[in-house]
Amino acid sequence: MKRRKVGNLLGLAVLSVVLDRPAHPYEMASVLKQRGKDADLPIKWGSLYTVVANLEKHGFLEAVASVKDGGRPERTVYRITDAGRAEFEDWVRELVGTLDREPPRFKSGLSMIGVLGPDQAIVQLRSRLGALDERVEALRASLDQLRPVLPRLFLVEVEYDLAMTEAEARWARAFLEELTSGALPGIEAWRRYHETGEFPDDLGEFVER
Repeated sequence: MKRRKVGNLLGLAVLSVVLDRPAHPYEMASVLKQRGKDADLPIKWGSLYTVVANLEKHGFLEAVASVKDGGRPERTVYRITDAGRAEFEDWVRELVGTLDREPPRFKSGLSMIGVLGPDQAIVQLRSRLGALDERVEALRASLDQLRPVLPRLFLVEVEYDLAMTEAEARWARAFLEELTSGALPGIEAWRRYHETGEFPDDLGEFVER
């Protein structure tokens, strides 16, 4: 992944909005929420204005007007520049076509799970699985709500998130079943290691026979 002048993914979302038409930050946030993007990108006013300012600073946005609505402060309207359009398209190409080698946090935790011992691992996996199941239901509900009003093209990332969450939940549930049933090869050696701190001399105890 290349180092970008504005690397916050909220910047990518902002560029996607002004790609259609100029907008002020309040409009940008409204459009993103209408598209359901706030589920993936928490939209905070401070962060949004900072990202917009940085996009303008680096020539990806330019101010074209100021509008005043009633007693509200003036709002600056921004449009995308040619440089901004090129940056947006290049960023999307990279995100879609380049494999991200940054390991997920869960994978990093799994690589060290031996330090917990089987019983603690069971507790933590049950907790994670509960959260995964809740997220699956929330994503399904979100899709049911958005499908009647948005083209599928605007929802494919939610579909992907749902598929990945369901896949992780299936894996976690299967691994948890191995732990709770004692079917995982080497589980007793793992338990002894956790209780005594002594690693088995024969790694064959951990190998399925």
